[in-house]
Amino acid sequence: MVAGALNRADVMQRWGLYPLQPGTSPYPGLEVSGRISALGEGATGWRVGDEVCALLTGGGYAQKVAVPAGQVLTVPQGIGLVEAAGLPEVTATVWSNIVMTAGLKAGETILVHGGAGGVGTMAIQIAKALDARVVTTVGGPDKVARARELGADEAIDYRTEDFAEHGPYDVILDVIGGDYLERNVRSLAADGRLIVIGLQKGLEGSLNLAEIVFKRLSVYGTTLRTRSKEQKAEIVA
Repeated sequence: MVAGALNRADVMQRWGLYPLQPGTSPYPGLEVSGRISALGEGATGWRVGDEVCALLTGGGYAQKVAVPAGQVLTVPQGIGLVEAAGLPEVTATVWSNIVMTAGLKAGETILVHGGAGGVGTMAIQIAKALDARVVTTVGGPDKVARARELGADEAIDYRTEDFAEHGPYDVILDVIGGDYLERNVRSLAADGRLIVIGLQKGLEGSLNLAEIVFKRLSVYGTTLRTRSKEQKAEIVA
């Protein structure tokens, strides 16, 4: 182990607000980086000494970790090992949701809530790499400027503007939850996809079922941590 990253889920776990799946480590730490010290039976494609980062289900706050081979990633060129520790969780979260679940296509418009956070900053960059039009919500002029630097076509300061007035959107990635639900659904274009991955504003929101039916909308709720190792390997691949 060289470094581990801190995620919101780790903080929530310490607060007692993140229930763990049976069989997972009781210790925080969802992503790490380091050098391979040994290979398990049947592990191929890696060598002892390789510099890697990895996606975990927990237990990353340690000196050594055992990781399924399918959840190990090569450290990108030009990225140091310390910085690489912060890549697996956000990258896998964004890719699995906007690409594998929502099927974001070139030319579509995606709204990324929380564009100044870890997931948000990664989502902006991946969506732009896919040639999508990217709109994001952030709080304050400094974060608006930073979101534009990362590639956002439009950055909305949610303190002074309503994102619903800037739609429609083909895809919405929501880390907020709560009362954003109604406006998210209202803002979607026909055949739009809403993916809820965070609940910062609460567990409940109102929903107009008629809009879902008549606009043929899809609403997903997902999380990365509880996925099987086979599913995580598919995402990482």
